Amino acid sequence: MAVMTETFLSSLGIHTRGTIYRNLPPAELVEHAIRRGEGELASNGALVVRTGKCTGRSPNAKFIVRDETTEDTVWWGGPNQAFTEEGFERIRKKILEYFRDRDLYVFDGFVIADPELKMPVRIVVEKAWHALFCHTQFRRPEPGELDGHNPEFIVLNAADLLLDPELDGTGGDVGIIISFSKRMVLIAGSAYAGETKKSVFTYLNYVLPDKGVLPMHCSANVGPDGDTALFFGLSGTGKTSLSADPKRKLIGDDEHGWGEKGIFNFEGGCYAKMIRVTPQTEPQIYYAIRFGSVLENVVLDEYRNPDYFDASITENTRGTYPIEHIENAVLSGIGGHPANVFFLAADAFGILPPIAKLTPEQMMYHFISGYTAKVAGTERGVTEPKATFSACFGLPFLPRHPGLYAKMLAEKVKQRKCNVWLVNTGWSGGPFGVGERMPIHLTRTLLNFALNGAAEKVSYEREPVFNLLVPQECPGVPKEILLPRDTWKDKEAYDKKAQELKVLFIKNFEQYKDLVSKEVLDAGPKLDG
Repeated sequence: MAVMTETFLSSLGIHTRGTIYRNLPPAELVEHAIRRGEGELASNGALVVRTGKCTGRSPNAKFIVRDETTEDTVWWGGPNQAFTEEGFERIRKKILEYFRDRDLYVFDGFVIADPELKMPVRIVVEKAWHALFCHTQFRRPEPGELDGHNPEFIVLNAADLLLDPELDGTGGDVGIIISFSKRMVLIAGSAYAGETKKSVFTYLNYVLPDKGVLPMHCSANVGPDGDTALFFGLSGTGKTSLSADPKRKLIGDDEHGWGEKGIFNFEGGCYAKMIRVTPQTEPQIYYAIRFGSVLENVVLDEYRNPDYFDASITENTRGTYPIEHIENAVLSGIGGHPANVFFLAADAFGILPPIAKLTPEQMMYHFISGYTAKVAGTERGVTEPKATFSACFGLPFLPRHPGLYAKMLAEKVKQRKCNVWLVNTGWSGGPFGVGERMPIHLTRTLLNFALNGAAEKVSYEREPVFNLLVPQECPGVPKEILLPRDTWKDKEAYDKKAQELKVLFIKNFEQYKDLVSKEVLDAGPKLDG
């Protein structure tokens, strides 16, 4: 057991009367979590926990300290709310005082698989299961690597400390406040572990472009011939599920960098949505959940079997596991330059084709748009499909202007002559409630069609809504589903819904139209008439 003295954290101003545990192994962390009443074991060996009122991220509670360093480097507005230096310091001291009477768990490790860019991090938490989460998610140290560990980025997570909205200036009792100057994030009031993960990702999105590295909210895998593929997508689009392909090796499921030598994972584990996961549809994810994994907000039956179809706590049930739980994972976390890039959109309007090849201008347009759709029931108040646009498929984590990341992607795609595809993992034959969601096996067939080069040997035609190039055939996929309008019984209803979606795209892109070329702007949809 790695028990440290309280002076271990004194450089951070942390002084506690409790015990400090550093980098405990998973078995001990599980024991601590159960003894402390933080969770229980499921029949598959995973630790099952509840995150309380926060069952997802709290984007409105996320702030960035505005100071001399960030004044002209952060894209203020949108997801980037400014916070004062004084306010940051006040909450930091509040957390330090809160820690004084508590046992603390420390994870010292790394992010970024590329050894030339490897970055040490330190995460201090009050919950044993949060430390286990960090062990699964980040890159774990090798023996001897912790000697002289000097973290570049620090997370202080006081999950159960509720803030005072008026006194602390957070607008609520939850706060996630990042200081790029101090290279630190403060988290209070939320037990949702994804806040820690995405705070580190936000920091990487800020610092890596200056090093010539494009940070990306995408998964990545590599084929038998060494061909790397990237899968960009928002939550629920299939980013994790589709990259976990038994026929290809997984590099990572969520966060990567693209540098001069190729692709590399930022993390050491995966964070999958577990809702409706089965051994038939997503076997790699299903069997990765075992001892050493954490299940968030998953309901257990009377025999402690996880019920992945029960969304009574939240639709956003989650499972986290180290990447070595995936049998065919690339443990180095490193791959070559990609040959194919996929943009995944779960279109609940049923308008986008199941696969389309993008021109360079369309790639820029759809990357900056970052479209998907939320469906009824996933959030309070959502009673019909709701279009969601998240620039670069990761807007909440972009401290710099989306145009910077889009330009970097365009340059790298052009240099490496990548094929770029738009894939609809959403609905076909009608909108949500009328049509059916694209079966994952058909989407996998379409992806393999692109990955194995067969897509280069068929003819294409233009679909009329977004002017996208759609293959006229794909072995194993019914031809009638390739053009969405052909799948709708009511063609007039299709035309009306298509017009609705085009309007939403055009309105969203208004904020970017002065920052892109006329060719990119023209690559978007046009209103009829």
